[in-house]
Amino acid sequence: MIQYFKVSGQRFVPAVSRGDAFWIHLQNPSAEEISDIVQHFELEPDFITDLEDTDENARMEYEDGALLIIIRVPIYYKHKTATVPFSTSPLGIIATTDKLLTVSFYESEILTQYLECKHRPFNITQQSFILHLALRNATYYLKFLKEINRRTSRIENELHQSMRNKELIRLLRLEKSLVFFNTSLKSNEIILERMQRSRWLQNDPEAEDLIEDVIIENKQAIEMANIYSSILSGMMDAFASIISNNLNVVMKFLTSITIVISLPTLIASIYGMNVHLPFQENPYAFAIVMGVAALISLTMVFIFIRKRYF
Repeated sequence: MIQYFKVSGQRFVPAVSRGDAFWIHLQNPSAEEISDIVQHFELEPDFITDLEDTDENARMEYEDGALLIIIRVPIYYKHKTATVPFSTSPLGIIATTDKLLTVSFYESEILTQYLECKHRPFNITQQSFILHLALRNATYYLKFLKEINRRTSRIENELHQSMRNKELIRLLRLEKSLVFFNTSLKSNEIILERMQRSRWLQNDPEAEDLIEDVIIENKQAIEMANIYSSILSGMMDAFASIISNNLNVVMKFLTSITIVISLPTLIASIYGMNVHLPFQENPYAFAIVMGVAALISLTMVFIFIRKRYF
């Protein structure tokens, strides 16, 4: 799908045709749409087709009058069948002489407010729009990192009484998400620093101040990802031991119950034998035997309580 937008004042509004558009967005484009865009703007096909690979690295390159910037953006998978709740994907930004193209083969919330023309007004140039996207991208990383931290806290509360691996698996998925975030944020940092040094960005004085804010937000996201990753890694080791200890406590309790029950069973088995036994002629034999069995059981219960087996 291809969408066209032009600038009206300090906002984007839908454009009728490609000629009127300042910004062209390609969302999961078909082969025909890719071919049309490549031929019209005389682009290298790799500028677009490389973005189909979810593991495509962030980079910045200039070729034949077109500038390609690839940044890694965060993705939130809402369906429960996803292997990880959060991941990252490449977002391509192509700057030509008078047009700006964005290409994405994966669903992301980064562009939503611009596609819906609900963004805050700003002086729209190629440089400023790219930096606003990068700033919004860093903001979403921070947002998703906070959500990961909230989920970790909820799982932590469940793990205190847990003896299952389900919670540990959920923590492992969150840890994988943090690894994806950390790697992508560091690659984005390299691109942002390269943009800061580029002549193309220096053509817009306002962009020079804005990119400093973007780099600061990105560094903050990197620090948060590192902190949460360290906390999560230590938490997984600690709670693996807690789950094992909880299981040991349960096994100790069940073993104690088994011992308490087995002693009366042993006495009952002996007195069930067809041989001469004490008290067999006594009319109160049954009461005596049951009393002795109960006394032994209560004694064992008292001993186990003193030793904190219960």
